[in-house]
Amino acid sequence: MFKIWAKIYRGGKIRRQFVYEGGEKLTYSHFLNYLFDICRELDCPTPVLLKTHIMNFAKFNHVKFLPRDFVEGVDFDYLLLENIIVS
Repeated sequence: MFKIWAKIYRGGKIRRQFVYEGGEKLTYSHFLNYLFDICRELDCPTPVLLKTHIMNFAKFNHVKFLPRDFVEGVDFDYLLLENIIVS
C-alpha cells in the first residue's frame, strides 16, 4: 500500500490537498495514472510528466510541478506531490 499527499500552493499556503491511496505497491510505470487521478480529484489540469519528475519523486520522495509544466494556465504557484512512507 502507498499514499501520495498532493498539495496545491498559492501565496505560500496550501489551498487544496488530497491524499491518494493505492492498494498495490507504487509502480513508476503507472505514475501517470496516479497523476491523472490526483488532478481529477483536485480539479486542476494535468501537468506534462517528464522523466526528471519521476526521478525526483523516486530519489527525493517528492516532486514539484510549476506553472510552466502545465499546458493550460493555472491559478496556483505549484503542485507538490509527496510520498508518504507507510510502515
